[in-house]
Amino acid sequence: MRVIDLTHTINETMPVYPGTESPKLIPANSYEENGFKETLLQFYSHTGTHVDPPAHLFAGRTTLDQFPIEQFTGKALVIDCRGLREGEDISMELIKKYGEKAREADFLLFYSGWDERWGTDAYFGAYPCIDGEVLDFILEGNYKGIGFDVIGLDPIADENLTRHKKLFREHDIINIENLKNLGLCGSGLFWFGCFPLKFADSDGAPARAVAWVE
Repeated sequence: MRVIDLTHTINETMPVYPGTESPKLIPANSYEENGFKETLLQFYSHTGTHVDPPAHLFAGRTTLDQFPIEQFTGKALVIDCRGLREGEDISMELIKKYGEKAREADFLLFYSGWDERWGTDAYFGAYPCIDGEVLDFILEGNYKGIGFDVIGLDPIADENLTRHKKLFREHDIINIENLKNLGLCGSGLFWFGCFPLKFADSDGAPARAVAWVE
């Protein structure tokens, strides 16, 4: 069994959502002065590879720390979307190619190959997004979560966050953004985990996302 890291490393020069400050990794203690190293971390809750809960959009909805730990692990399936042009929507035609596997998965992870643009201006371009039919399919299913190798579920230009709102308004589901290495996971079902940092009243948090592939 191979273990595949699907997580971007947090650093001070990484891409962040427009309007968000870059992370700061501030030396707090050093080997020379204190005999040990310790770092003060300053970053927004939706930095890097991270998980969104319903509370990201709606007051009173489920926060990350309220979910049972089982919410963050299960069987996943990668949906290959690399054939799409910039700005083209992800449609049901791509999901139908995977047959019953798409319904058996706990997580659908959409692979656009956009993680190859990480660290460049192109990462903020017109990445593929799921269309309304795909979102309805997800909400009608029994999925624990969905995930993407892009910076958002919605296009950056959609300040209303239309897809986020529809996803989270009535469903206890999670959304994972800024994944990487989805192309290493194959075309079958595999074990997946995305365990977010646990803090009180969490509207989102960086996570370590991992695949276990036979």
